[in-house]
Amino acid sequence: MFDQLNEKLEKAFKVIKGHGHITEVNIAESLKDVRRALVDADVNFKIAKSFTEKVKEKALGRDVLTAVSPGQLMVKIVHEELTELMGSTHEELNMKGSPAIVLIAGLQGSGKTTFAAKLANFLKGKKGKKVLLVACDVYRPAAIDQLKVLGAQIEVEVYTEPDVKDPVAIARRALSHAKSMGHQVVVVDTAGRLAIDEQMMDEIASLKKALRPQETLFVVDAMTGQDAVNTAKAFNERLDYEGVVLTKLDGDTRGGAALTIRSVVDKPIKFVGIGEKPDAIDVFHPRRMADRILGKGDIVTLVEKAQEHYDEEEARKLQKKLAKNQFNFNDFLSQLQQVKKMGNMKDLVGMIPGMGKAIKDIDLEDDAFKGIEAIIHSMTPGERENPSILNGSRRKRIAQGSGSDIQEVNKLIKQFEETRKMMRMVSAGGKGKMANMMRNMQSMRR
Repeated sequence: MFDQLNEKLEKAFKVIKGHGHITEVNIAESLKDVRRALVDADVNFKIAKSFTEKVKEKALGRDVLTAVSPGQLMVKIVHEELTELMGSTHEELNMKGSPAIVLIAGLQGSGKTTFAAKLANFLKGKKGKKVLLVACDVYRPAAIDQLKVLGAQIEVEVYTEPDVKDPVAIARRALSHAKSMGHQVVVVDTAGRLAIDEQMMDEIASLKKALRPQETLFVVDAMTGQDAVNTAKAFNERLDYEGVVLTKLDGDTRGGAALTIRSVVDKPIKFVGIGEKPDAIDVFHPRRMADRILGKGDIVTLVEKAQEHYDEEEARKLQKKLAKNQFNFNDFLSQLQQVKKMGNMKDLVGMIPGMGKAIKDIDLEDDAFKGIEAIIHSMTPGERENPSILNGSRRKRIAQGSGSDIQEVNKLIKQFEETRKMMRMVSAGGKGKMANMMRNMQSMRR
């Protein structure tokens, strides 16, 4: 996410880092590179030009403190302007209806149906709402089936009328059903087209008029770049929607749509899609996104993701086991499962400040733990419970059973022992022990 933009902005900041003061001359060269970086990221040239002019005005009008270098000041100002460009603050969904209605709109292939299910999962899991999904794409039978499959995965009811071709009639009956069954939120998936056309616009406008939704969300594929912004503008002129959803942001190396869509349509980005899984959805926070773009990570989102999967009771049990040096491979496997639930591995590691650049060329697949899990699952219950009994013959059998070699098994057991030691140090606390843990981590990297 934003890898290329981050690299080019870093190069632009290097131009000014060697100077003691910000002047008209040295800032001009730096901002030229910033503008080029934004245009390369598929930001409209006029917006990129306006952006750099604002940065220049702020930079020349601000005193450089002794403790802050010109380069640091430039990064700070660009961060402020990026945050403002993307909307400054996060805007919550309006959930005040009984039930609240969310209408999903967008072009075909933008990820509307998948997002509808992700939103239902988000509202159910994080907001505690009883949600009804409604299939109003009457032209594509696969869309109805897809929504039913997704609804079953997240255990959310899906209202369908496969033989009816009137989406407004379906939506009205779905709303009556939701009221009678006590659903608190109704999420309506609608039909898309391969391009903007009057029939599609008329249909979605009729749905909005009939349902009077609290939220109409426009879903757009971030990978279409500047076309996404143009499509968002056309839809907004007709629908006057409440918010934007950017899908496939994890696959976009440019990110221009995320940067400029707010300034073009004056509507907030409310969510971003970052994968195919039902929980692969992030609430959009402009400041946090600016942090990611500038390579500062996003530790707040990382902590929030960790807290979502944090089990207090399990944590207390783990603490006791660590204190007694009883941490075993069952516990190790359980921790791996919790990390996997948090999302895409590369995105997670990239949220740690300074790590995005370090892992840029490293391929961290979602199944990165598959080999480790295979080795652990090839152990007997007794071996997992008591790793000290893993002698040579047992290790050889585990290697054969997991389709790995003996060196991989030995490496995992060694890493497990080092992990157990480090976790005990953290559990026991103390600055000295933390320092030792950091030294151990350094030695593991060699």
